[in-house]
Amino acid sequence: MSTQEFTADNAPTITHNESANRFETTIDGHTGYISYQERDDKLVYDHTIVPKELGGRGLGTALVKHALDYARAHDKKVVPQCSFVASYINRRPEYQDLV
Repeated sequence: MSTQEFTADNAPTITHNESANRFETTIDGHTGYISYQERDDKLVYDHTIVPKELGGRGLGTALVKHALDYARAHDKKVVPQCSFVASYINRRPEYQDLV
């Protein structure tokens, strides 16, 4: 099992599981995801889950970036209920217009 940190070159494949309202990836049999609820033209990102087996590799960051890029591409505003999402946005001015 690789514990290499995720970069642009080895980014995880993240899929949109619309029936479960989440963006997810499964690595080495473990699934990490960011879940959301749709409210009008907003996406409420409520949980970012990274199994401990995948922790410390930047998976949460990759999931949040993917989810925010999805919101931008679909002209949605974001409600960062999850503290991890809120912290990510606060540190990156390029995403603050989504809130």
